[in-house]
Amino acid sequence: MTDSIHLRETPQAEIMIVGWRQWADAGSVSSLLPKYLVQHFNARRIGELRPDGFYLFQIPGTHDLVRPIVRFRDGYPESLERPNNVIYFAEVHGKGVAIFIGDEPHMDAERYTHSIVDIAQRLGNARLISLGGVYAQLPFDKPRPVHTTYSLQRLRPVLEEVNVQFTGYQGGASIGAYLARVAAERNHEYIGMYAFVPLLNFDQMSDAEASLRIESDYRAWIDILRRLGYFQKIKFDLSELQHLADDLQKAVDRKIAELDEHRPDRALREKFDRMSQEFVSQEFDPRNAVWEEALRDLLDDEEDDE
Repeated sequence: MTDSIHLRETPQAEIMIVGWRQWADAGSVSSLLPKYLVQHFNARRIGELRPDGFYLFQIPGTHDLVRPIVRFRDGYPESLERPNNVIYFAEVHGKGVAIFIGDEPHMDAERYTHSIVDIAQRLGNARLISLGGVYAQLPFDKPRPVHTTYSLQRLRPVLEEVNVQFTGYQGGASIGAYLARVAAERNHEYIGMYAFVPLLNFDQMSDAEASLRIESDYRAWIDILRRLGYFQKIKFDLSELQHLADDLQKAVDRKIAELDEHRPDRALREKFDRMSQEFVSQEFDPRNAVWEEALRDLLDDEEDDE
């Protein structure tokens, strides 16, 4: 069997952030946040995982559900959009960060996930960090809960410091969940971070107004990066994302006001405000965490002096 991994170089990385166009991609946490990081860090492309054997060309009984998109001009094939799995690398404050951006495989998930672990090991045994998003009934104006998975027990104390929930999910596996099990079997460090993204359903309204959801949830991106930056000791500049999140919140507020004006009998503004007030926030503030850590160190030093 030929090796599907193609690396032009093998720089040493502390982490490899992994995201896909996949099932668990609410808020575009998995598909677009890694792309944002590639652009933000001006990361260079260092290789790819070839699509050999991971994707279907067609499904009988469907027309073009999974077919690649081709574009012709005057009979000449200008482009063919194949599934892509690309690896990037950047130096971030002196630390190596690899970023894997891919398309969830249609088949042979076993070989696909083993290949991802192989890539991480070739890049200096980098810790894998996969990203995902899940829609849930949440207020739009509050921090997003982050649920997590991990491959090795020694990682749990790391995650306990950043205010996450350890998932008890049971059901169909996402590609990240599959990767978690493979990484555990290979004794490789893996952390899966899933942000919960607001999706509000309005019953008894027209189809066009039946729900309100965020396609690119910058607030969820921020809440993941704050935690990731803290336990990996990487400083992310979140100012641009914060501006985007603030603008998005204003847009959501305008939409709610519009819906409230259209259907005053539904009292949507009142319901959203009540939901926000009753919501138990799971915000993680690195500044507070640093202060608590410094306080613990100070107390430990005083105990040593006694």
